[in-house]
Amino acid sequence: MPNDNVNQSEEDAMAAEWAAALAESAPQTASEVTPAAEQVSTPSFTNFSSAAPQLTGTGNDINMILDIPVQLTVELGRTRIPIKHILQLAQGSVVELDALAGEPMDVLVNGYLIAQGEVVVVNDKFGIRLTDIVTPSERMRRLSRAN
Repeated sequence: MPNDNVNQSEEDAMAAEWAAALAESAPQTASEVTPAAEQVSTPSFTNFSSAAPQLTGTGNDINMILDIPVQLTVELGRTRIPIKHILQLAQGSVVELDALAGEPMDVLVNGYLIAQGEVVVVNDKFGIRLTDIVTPSERMRRLSRAN
């Protein structure tokens, strides 16, 4: 399956980019941290530095975030309508969306676009087959524009 090799290399490249980004934003190393006893002369803080957890120094341990839940959304389309039209909606009403039939749908994680894909049905459930992945650098550009 040549497609699996391509997907694996893309995943490896993405993991490397995330690791580099995490390394850049890593906390200070233990040698750069000033012990609390030097900053505050109160006797109750004298043992503070010895009780502090030891820093590993790796800074790129991505395993720490792998179990954090995120909201994955597949967006069919959008529209803007006045509230008076919403109040007139009833069973059988049709709301026209801005997306065209056959157009790829947006896949969002916590509200940020990460991919596009097409609807599939698997075991009587809807799913999405990803057709285009947004590159990590493009995601970062979009995040910086959103802030």
